Amino acid sequence: MNNVPKFVFVIHLKLKRQRNQKQEMKTVKEAMGLEIGNKVKDFIGTDQNGNKIQLTELLKKGKVVIVFYRGQWCPICIPHVRKLQNGLEKIQEKGASIVLISPENQENIQKTILKTNVTIPVLYDKNYEIMKSFNVDFTPGKTLKFVYNTVLRADLQNVQSDDSQTLPVPATYIIGMNGKVLWRHFNRDYKKRSKIKNILEQL
Repeated sequence: MNNVPKFVFVIHLKLKRQRNQKQEMKTVKEAMGLEIGNKVKDFIGTDQNGNKIQLTELLKKGKVVIVFYRGQWCPICIPHVRKLQNGLEKIQEKGASIVLISPENQENIQKTILKTNVTIPVLYDKNYEIMKSFNVDFTPGKTLKFVYNTVLRADLQNVQSDDSQTLPVPATYIIGMNGKVLWRHFNRDYKKRSKIKNILEQL
């Protein structure tokens, strides 16, 4: 490759990345989500305040509620985040903690903070690693991409890890101290979200 012009090499890498992304793309129907009883892969991330958050460390203190949301542009996500924030104290009274996970970068997570006043840790899922480990990741079709980016001004290509525009099924999980899924709310209908009442019942 030393004799190959630099611009040809760059084009080669770009095409290779696009091929890899195309192979990795999956529809929302192919996103199955971890099942109850499944072991959860440990993860670590940085929240909106610069704090390192690690799942295994949280589990030493109690059960953990994990909520995937799409971004500050999502008209269903923002009210849901507000409701989760309103239920934070009751969740903590149960001896549990809660973490929100988004594919949006830290700059846009700050927009979520401004819109919701959320104090729950919000993690930027760079390269969609956490989403993929929970099998909630999918790539929306062309029509949905147009709606999200044009109508809702999501700008997915520029506020996420890459231009694949990968999103999560907005699922909620409760993880037991043994690291296994105790309960989940997994619905591909993005309008149907977990409720604080149901989360508290399972804690």
